[in-house]
Amino acid sequence: MRISRRTMALSAAAVMVGGIGVVGGVSATSAGAADASTGVADIGWAAQSGGTSGGSTADAAHVYTVSTKAQLMTAIAGIDPTTGKKNKNAPKIIKWVGTIDMTEGKPYTDHDDQASRGEIKLNPNTTIIGVGSNAYLPNGWFKISKVDNVIIRNIKVTNPCDLEPKWDSGDGAGNYNSEFDGTTVDGGTHVWLDHMWYTDAPYTDDQEPLGNKDKNGVAKRVQCHDGSVDIKNGADYVTVSNTILEKHDKNDLVGASDSRTSDDGHLTVSFIADLVRDIAERAPRVRFGQVHSADNYFVGSRTDVAYPHLYSIGTGLKSKIISTNNVFEITGATAGKCVDVVRNPNTDNPEGAFVDTGSTVNGAAMTGCTAPTSVGWSLPSGYAYPKLATSQVKTYVLANAGTGKI
Repeated sequence: MRISRRTMALSAAAVMVGGIGVVGGVSATSAGAADASTGVADIGWAAQSGGTSGGSTADAAHVYTVSTKAQLMTAIAGIDPTTGKKNKNAPKIIKWVGTIDMTEGKPYTDHDDQASRGEIKLNPNTTIIGVGSNAYLPNGWFKISKVDNVIIRNIKVTNPCDLEPKWDSGDGAGNYNSEFDGTTVDGGTHVWLDHMWYTDAPYTDDQEPLGNKDKNGVAKRVQCHDGSVDIKNGADYVTVSNTILEKHDKNDLVGASDSRTSDDGHLTVSFIADLVRDIAERAPRVRFGQVHSADNYFVGSRTDVAYPHLYSIGTGLKSKIISTNNVFEITGATAGKCVDVVRNPNTDNPEGAFVDTGSTVNGAAMTGCTAPTSVGWSLPSGYAYPKLATSQVKTYVLANAGTGKI
């Protein structure tokens, strides 16, 4: 019954969103998104070390407009429609129109079926850009694994809901674990995620039933969602900008394991001008990474029914986080109190480094952080970001973050 309710909720959302503003399969507002299709990363870490150009130099044979799964997979493979030849490394621009439902109307039957049919695994030198304001992925996820030079822009993603979450009695006192992130950057380099929108809606965590009891005798709610955007395994030069991250529990990981010491010196990641709304934790949770979090607007509540706020930025093992002019509005947090929004998620390990300039918590300057401030790096020469005054952040982010705004 639980699986059936999830499938019904996501299918209903696909129909609703996919039907807005599309005439004859082409969005009425496609001109602006089409102009942006050759854009290159101009913000944060993704613009460093040679930059991120995606498929901006694609020739005419490798510019695709897609509105079905089959068309999408053909485009990702870099198939020339005239010759039929495949070139997965060729620069390619993929213009995404409306809703592409990876189930193709045939609901997933189990976890393995979902894993097989739901993943969109990208090749290098690729730009995927939503056309207009209604590009939508309701039953799938993006995977950027050990490839270079990928841009994804202007697409709404409903975070995937694992049909078969696993109970792990060894996870704390006992918890459910699931697979599938909205987007996973696994060893990928030069990646730009811009004007995206990640959400659990319409199937939020509070709709799940109570399941197994943990070691303390507390019944835990079944958790079918994993991450929104996870960045791991030596990924470098990644920017998440102008993006909505909302209605989710364990939101973003930078570094997936304390034991992966080879991540030290990598995981160069920027979160810039994002709207982080109703997120319980991990926005992001960092291990090892040189992370810049700037001009972001965080809003939530400690008493939210589905996603009660625990913390925003996680200063995990050997994290090296520079925070600039972030605005936190968290109902139930103490004005100015750093540890209400920035904390070490695993106190068995030393807290990672964190240094802040200009951030506020509920209208007061953020103070009293417990993390050491020796991050050991500074923003590179030519590193670009909006450099907003703290007083401008909320208005700017609300006006610019999310889909339909490029």
